[in-house]
Amino acid sequence: MKAYEFGTPGSDTVLVQPVDRYDLENIEKEVLLISEYSGRNFRLIAAEAEDWNRDLSPWNAPAVFGAEDFGGGAAETLGAILELCPSVQGRSYYIGGYSLAGLFALWAAFRTDMFRGVAAASPSVWFPGLCDYIRENTIKTESVYLSLGDREEKTRNPVMATVGARIKDVYGLLRERNVNCVLEWNEGNHFRDAHIRTAKAFSWVIGNN
Repeated sequence: MKAYEFGTPGSDTVLVQPVDRYDLENIEKEVLLISEYSGRNFRLIAAEAEDWNRDLSPWNAPAVFGAEDFGGGAAETLGAILELCPSVQGRSYYIGGYSLAGLFALWAAFRTDMFRGVAAASPSVWFPGLCDYIRENTIKTESVYLSLGDREEKTRNPVMATVGARIKDVYGLLRERNVNCVLEWNEGNHFRDAHIRTAKAFSWVIGNN
C-alpha cells in the first residue's frame, strides 16, 4: 500500500484516509480546508487503495453499478493501515474517507480501538448487510461524523437509492449506543465537493475529542 503524508510533520494528531487517484488530485486542498476549519495542527496519511471495490469492501457483495463486484478485502487493507499507525503515548489517530472509504472507516471502528473518531463523508451505507452488522457488533470509537448529499438518494439505482434511509438508520443505531455522533446534510449529489465534505468531516471529529 502506497502512503503519502501531508500537514504538520510529527504532529500527534494523525488523520488516516484511504484514497484513490481522484482523491489525491484534491488532497492538498482538503488539507488546507481541514486546517482552516479546525484551527488545529495535524498530519494526514493518505493510504492509496490499489483496487477500490476490493480493498475497501468489508465482505463480498454483488455489483450495484457496472460489472465489478465488491471483493471483501477490507480486513487486509485495515491490517496494512494499522501498520502505519504505531501506538505512541500522546498520539491520537482518526480515520475517515469519502464514499466507499467512508464505509470502510466506519467498519474499521468496529474492528479496532485504534481510532478516536470516524469521519464518514457520504459513506456507502447502502452496502448490503451494513445495518445488520452494526446492530450485531460493538463500535470501538468515541465519535462518528456522518454526512450525505441531499440528492444522493435521488437515483434510479434501487440499491443506492436506499442511502438516505440507511444513513438515518446508522445514525439512530449509533446514538442508541451513546456514541457522540452527528449527521450533516450537504447540498448536491454524490459527486459534488468530495474534498470539501471530507474536510468538514475530519474537522468535526478532531474538534470533538
